[in-house]
Amino acid sequence: MTQIISANVSEPEPNIFSNCLKVGDQLFLSGMTAGDNKGGVLGDGSAEDQSRQCLNKIKALVEEAGGTLSDIVQLPVYLTDINNRIDFGKVRKEFFSGVMPCSTLIEVSRCVQPELVVEVDAIAMLNTST
Repeated sequence: MTQIISANVSEPEPNIFSNCLKVGDQLFLSGMTAGDNKGGVLGDGSAEDQSRQCLNKIKALVEEAGGTLSDIVQLPVYLTDINNRIDFGKVRKEFFSGVMPCSTLIEVSRCVQPELVVEVDAIAMLNTST
């Protein structure tokens, strides 16, 4: 098992959890938010921009591990307001095309910071041909 670290994604406090682990050809990513690890939010705070921040972090970690977004096979999405699914779907189309990853969309009561409205985790399979 190898921890993947990207300069573009702030790391959590040590010994709490890993953002990304590589196990063989599998890549497991923790939930990404638009949080900046200083109590703030990256971007303008809208659901659309928070979705983009989440997917940018996922992209950075997958690429650091030697993969691409097309290697993502599962993309669970957590929204504090199910009505934000339209914004997330719009942004997802900016990052993914062709065969889309499997996905689950869940409405949750809140994220780790009250102003965060989107969280996304992922599983990727590296070194596979489609």
